[in-house]
Amino acid sequence: MKRASSGVVTAPALDGDPLVEVTRGDITESVHRVAACAVDRRGDVVFAMGAIDVPVYLRSTAKPFIAAAAVREGVVERFGFEPREVALMAASHNGEPFHVAAVRSMLRKIGLPETALACGAHPPYDPASAEALAREGVDFSPIHNNCSGKHAGILALCTVLGADAAGYREPNNPAQQRILGLCARACGQSVEELPLGIDGCGIPVFATPLRNAARAFARFGALDGFDARDAAALQVVRDAMIAYPQYVAGTGEFDTALMRAGAGRIAAKSGAEGVHGLADIAGGTGLALKVIDGAARACAPATMALVRRLQLLDTAALEELERFAHVPLHNRAGRLVGSIRSIFLPS
Repeated sequence: MKRASSGVVTAPALDGDPLVEVTRGDITESVHRVAACAVDRRGDVVFAMGAIDVPVYLRSTAKPFIAAAAVREGVVERFGFEPREVALMAASHNGEPFHVAAVRSMLRKIGLPETALACGAHPPYDPASAEALAREGVDFSPIHNNCSGKHAGILALCTVLGADAAGYREPNNPAQQRILGLCARACGQSVEELPLGIDGCGIPVFATPLRNAARAFARFGALDGFDARDAAALQVVRDAMIAYPQYVAGTGEFDTALMRAGAGRIAAKSGAEGVHGLADIAGGTGLALKVIDGAARACAPATMALVRRLQLLDTAALEELERFAHVPLHNRAGRLVGSIRSIFLPS
């Protein structure tokens, strides 16, 4: 790694050394390459690695901005959503009982049944919660989907706007147009510039370069560069995530642990296919990364390596998060057989 004349810390291109390695025994079994960008509160790049100007789908990493679009239109005031419910609107939750109870609370306040959720069903990510459902003979349903809080928030937005709740996943729905508008403003682009796909839960998902995603998260932390309504909505979401990190992910999950260790300094959100975004509220830094092969297992070690490199957390917090920086690899019998860790940056 070297510092270019512009002052930006640069690293080899994606055909260079990987950032994360998976070891088994004494050898490296697999490697994961990572592209990453960090910007300061002015939007200037302070760290770049790999292809930061190639659009990537942000997936669930965009959820704080999706939630803010609903907050901007008054869903908190209209339905009396609590901060923990706002945090759930920005969540990829584990499907633990407290997550499910909060989504049900949101739907009751909106006046809609669980069948209004069109996100699809999967078992809770939390193994204990999934096992409890099986023991009780209860089928998992869309409310256990990790995106059900986001979908409840979008349904609330539809209700406020008088839009068709049955078609809330469609790109031309007024709710989705408001969402895409705020996401585009956060990234410094127009809606027309955002490539669109369909996310795993069925709503439109947009792509943007990591450079722009990092700027969006820097602005999410500093609340700079937005109009008053955008900034106020983003602050409500940001503060809810920090106050209730267990609702953003869940027990034992990286984002929950990272925000707790940050003690008000960090707002973070992971996404599918190895995407992660982070706002350093105190310093104004925004960070976005993409594991090129989409491997989720590389996301936390890569993020932690960059958090250390950018000096975003103190030593005590880094020690608290060490289990995510250097992840033990066990076989099915529970025996330690290797690890997953950063090898390119200090870890």
